Amino acid sequence: MSKHILIVEDEKDLLDTLEYNFKHAGYKVSTSLEGNKAISLATGKNNPDLVILDLMLPDISGLDVCKEIRSNPVSKNTPILMLTAKGEEVDRILGFELGADDYLVKPFSLRELTLRVAALLKRNVLLESDESIELGDLNIDLAAHRVFVESNEVALTAKEFDLLVHLARHNGRVQTRDYLLEQIWGYSSDVTTRTVDTHIKRLRSKIGSFGNLIETVRSIGYRFNYNSDT
Repeated sequence: MSKHILIVEDEKDLLDTLEYNFKHAGYKVSTSLEGNKAISLATGKNNPDLVILDLMLPDISGLDVCKEIRSNPVSKNTPILMLTAKGEEVDRILGFELGADDYLVKPFSLRELTLRVAALLKRNVLLESDESIELGDLNIDLAAHRVFVESNEVALTAKEFDLLVHLARHNGRVQTRDYLLEQIWGYSSDVTTRTVDTHIKRLRSKIGSFGNLIETVRSIGYRFNYNSDT
């Protein structure tokens, strides 16, 4: 069954080009020139498997659209790839904090966009229940606060455990250092972003080959990037 992509872009010529490109590649495609319509499409009955979202829209900001998609139970896990003419770091950080999975600055090549879309769609392999998270040979027992790598238990501190759980639950999504501080440490006055880096380094060293899946996103933060082919 063809994957369904929603493209949200206010430049009509670009929207038509993207629609043609992805239909030609075998995807089912829906389109919107406006943010409010995009929210309805993304959270409706026939919600898409992925959203390509322009940051600058005529009615509401693409950042607001991203936030609405993420806050809706129907679409909270739908991958979002943001497009923008802006390349400023603050826009990238805010987009990631609101839940964007990837970010592409205009002008971009159709090939690069197509490859990124394929990668995002392929990544959705995280298996989670109320009691555990399983990513291949990495098992996180949420109830018992225990971690196993290839059936061998790994001893983690409380913060290392919380950090791993957070990254795994947001598999493939960039987490900024400030956001990790807020979620794991609560912005304690004696904690800085350097603390995040230190805990990431220790966590990587403890979980073996899975440590390589915690990727550093330069100047922004970290991303746990697991897929079934890893």
